[in-house]
Amino acid sequence: MYSTNKPGSVPCACTTVKKLSRVLGRAYDAALAGSGVNNTQLAVLKCIARREGDPLSHIADELEMERSSLYRAVSPMERDGWLTITAGPDARSRTATLTRKGHQVVAKANTAWEKMHHQVIDRFGRKEWMALSAELDRLANCAEPPQDG
Repeated sequence: MYSTNKPGSVPCACTTVKKLSRVLGRAYDAALAGSGVNNTQLAVLKCIARREGDPLSHIADELEMERSSLYRAVSPMERDGWLTITAGPDARSRTATLTRKGHQVVAKANTAWEKMHHQVIDRFGRKEWMALSAELDRLANCAEPPQDG
């Protein structure tokens, strides 16, 4: 069960969001269990599909992942035939493309993901989710270094 800090205390923003991420991650991973992919893998595959041909560094940036973490994440996906990795436009970059099998994995997992997504949003409230999502974006911007000016 998700718990918060003591009443009247100001909870750590980082710890609070990480705890929530773990709670949601477990729920989505449980929903995806029969699909053969976890929520992180699905997010990576969907991002690669959306940004086909983009360097993996751009995928990492969009997903707010360290590049080395993304490379470790895509390695088993390449091994399992879900995607192919090729040299990018310059010597240091690589791109990924979903294979037919990768598209099938995404399609199968998307059904379970959509069901879980709607369950969470419906229980929380669509309007409330949209407001919280905007506030989380604002919180993320607050963590960025201040702009000199």
